[in-house]
Amino acid sequence: MVPFKLSDELIEEIEQLIEANGDATLLKMMGEFHYADIAEIIDELTLEEATYIIKLLDSEKTSDVLTELDEDIREQILGNLSAKEIADELSELDTDDAADIINELPDKRVNEIISQIDDREHARDIVDLLRYDENSAGGLMAKELVKVNENWNVLTCVKEMRRQAENVTRVHSIYVVDNDGKLKGRLSLKDLLTTSTKAQISSVYIPKVDYVTVNDKAEEVARLMSKYDLEAIPVIDELGRLVGRITIDDIVDVIREEAEKDYQLAAGITQDVEADDSIWKLTKARLPWLLIGMLGGVGGASIIKGFETAMITYPILMFFVPLIQATAGNVGVQSSAIVVQGLANDTIRGEMIKQLGKEFILGLINGVAIAFVVLLISHFLFNTTYMVSITIGIALVTVIIIAAIIGTFIPIFLDKRGVDPAVATGPFITTSNDVFGILIYFTIAKFILGF
Repeated sequence: MVPFKLSDELIEEIEQLIEANGDATLLKMMGEFHYADIAEIIDELTLEEATYIIKLLDSEKTSDVLTELDEDIREQILGNLSAKEIADELSELDTDDAADIINELPDKRVNEIISQIDDREHARDIVDLLRYDENSAGGLMAKELVKVNENWNVLTCVKEMRRQAENVTRVHSIYVVDNDGKLKGRLSLKDLLTTSTKAQISSVYIPKVDYVTVNDKAEEVARLMSKYDLEAIPVIDELGRLVGRITIDDIVDVIREEAEKDYQLAAGITQDVEADDSIWKLTKARLPWLLIGMLGGVGGASIIKGFETAMITYPILMFFVPLIQATAGNVGVQSSAIVVQGLANDTIRGEMIKQLGKEFILGLINGVAIAFVVLLISHFLFNTTYMVSITIGIALVTVIIIAAIIGTFIPIFLDKRGVDPAVATGPFITTSNDVFGILIYFTIAKFILGF
């Protein structure tokens, strides 16, 4: 298959066909594209042109297109569709995707759209999903799945599976429940095919099955599915009843969104923003950390001002302030980034003191190595005295160790308090370590040089 490539020529051709009402040609052209490619095309069209495409194509295709669109663009397009048109689109989607889309709409419109869905069971399932937090297993799950009763025989099971599978896009697993709908286990297709049709399901199903509850956090679900390489996982309610399943495509979205959020937090952006968001929204997301950085800079300047005597007696010390600040900031970010990654992957276990001890040793080794190089450079390149060079070297070792400990402690501390540890990386660690670095530098210099 030739990979799809969006071009200005293609967009121009589509725009001309829309203007000329060339529906037949457009339908043929769009029929050759994957729904994800059509979504990419729609991103480049005006709202009127995008709405034209959505209304032209059948709901079976455009429903999938809507799930691939950027939320802002999708919201605008849905605003141009009637309640019945939106209901037709939702009828073609799995319940989880339908719930995600309808959850973005105003409450008044939601009720109107739900009432227009012809399949009442599908409508009830969508409404049921809307009551869960979007960042929980209940908010991620789809109601479509294949389940069989432990009291059926194999023949009845196969007949029922055929009926249920008509409404399921992909059958990852066959779940077994009791008469109360409680999850009992899973069924192996191999065992099903090699067992007598008269055998009871209770004698062939596998009782061991991984599952999550409706209130489990999305991050926990992602961690579990990643750890055990699961393509799908069943979801149970508070009574242990099977109520849905979560598939790997939904978890990939969770992992991507979490990674994007952590990346932005590490860069000092407090809200989830995109490059094409408004200037005001981008400003609100960036300004808080910039102000914190500014206060850190003012704090550093105040510390330096408090050591005016040192500046007069040993002006050479000022030349190494940027080195101290940069090293402290870099070490802190490195340590915090490793810890945040470990917390996200659940690879950091045991007591905090153990991790701090490890970072202390690592900081000591790195500090001695860097300090030795800087000691030689300061003495031979800047012609500093031995005492000043030793001062800079000791200060560097101390600053690196303290920065490593701070960069390790803060993310673990925040995580234990239920705060996203990613907030500890980037500007927060850099600013705090800059200030601590300068204070440690001049304190050690005062102690050794005696000014």
